[in-house]
Amino acid sequence: MGIEAWSFTPHPLLRNRHAMTLFPRLFPRRGLLRGLPIEPRLFRVAEDSQVLGFCHWQPRRSTAHTVVLLHGLEGCSESQYMQGFAAKAYRAGMNVIRLNQRNCCETEHLTPTLYNSSLSGDIRAVLMELAEQDGLEQLWAVGWSMGGNLVLKMAGEAGTTMPALRGVFGVCPVIDPEACVQALERRANWIYEQHFVIRLKARIHHKAKLFPGRYSTAPLARISRLRQFDHLYTAPDAGFSSAEEYYDRAGARHVASNIRVPTLIITSCDDPFVPFSIFETEAVRGNPQIRVLATRHGGHCAFVQRRHPEEDGHWAEHRIVEAMLRQSS
Repeated sequence: MGIEAWSFTPHPLLRNRHAMTLFPRLFPRRGLLRGLPIEPRLFRVAEDSQVLGFCHWQPRRSTAHTVVLLHGLEGCSESQYMQGFAAKAYRAGMNVIRLNQRNCCETEHLTPTLYNSSLSGDIRAVLMELAEQDGLEQLWAVGWSMGGNLVLKMAGEAGTTMPALRGVFGVCPVIDPEACVQALERRANWIYEQHFVIRLKARIHHKAKLFPGRYSTAPLARISRLRQFDHLYTAPDAGFSSAEEYYDRAGARHVASNIRVPTLIITSCDDPFVPFSIFETEAVRGNPQIRVLATRHGGHCAFVQRRHPEEDGHWAEHRIVEAMLRQSS
């Protein structure tokens, strides 16, 4: 379907890409899940690994559409966009599962491994369990940032082999990790890179205590860049020889042409570290199943507008729910 320029009017105080990106974290919404039923559930994604999901089931769960949400790097099921979208989708009549990637939301003990952008098999395993064990026949997947890459990669790898999968959605998906890490390495993006590095280093300290002998903490003192961390920890843990090999092979860009379910990507041209150019490839533009909505402003996974009577200030969340309702009607 190609790329469509969409009219999104940012909040007048958030026209700067960094202000837009940071606003949801600095000013979180409260009580988003108030009134929603919540059921924690563990999903086995590998012989030695489980992930934690928080399920919001409709009274008639078997007949409702089910959407599984996946967060970005160092996010979790409690991330603002996960909660905000979950509330909207549930109130629109859908089952919602806020899924954590491996280790996230204090689940380091559930797996000896780290998590990474190539683990698309995890989200596939969760969807297959919901289809085969729960009998759910109308499944959707939504991912933000790294999670967006994972759901798109999963869909491309699955092709037509997952009949219950009705569609996927990616918000600012990192489908070309190398290009995105290069953008993170710019001086203007120092605050984002350091946020990730500090959090990831702390996670290694925790994992080292849980799994003695598996993770050495000695290299952490000399790590100051995300690429260094991925080269020394993420890549070898995932079976790659280097950060560069990991970045190259983990991107959904390689399988985007194989996606066979309706797919919506929402991205902004001013995203600080997901370059718009990664969506201009033939694999994306040439696939009739993929629709890209591109806005001039929006930052990274933010898209905050003024509130008005019909919508709160979180534009992308509304657009995805609208698209799901159209496709499921």
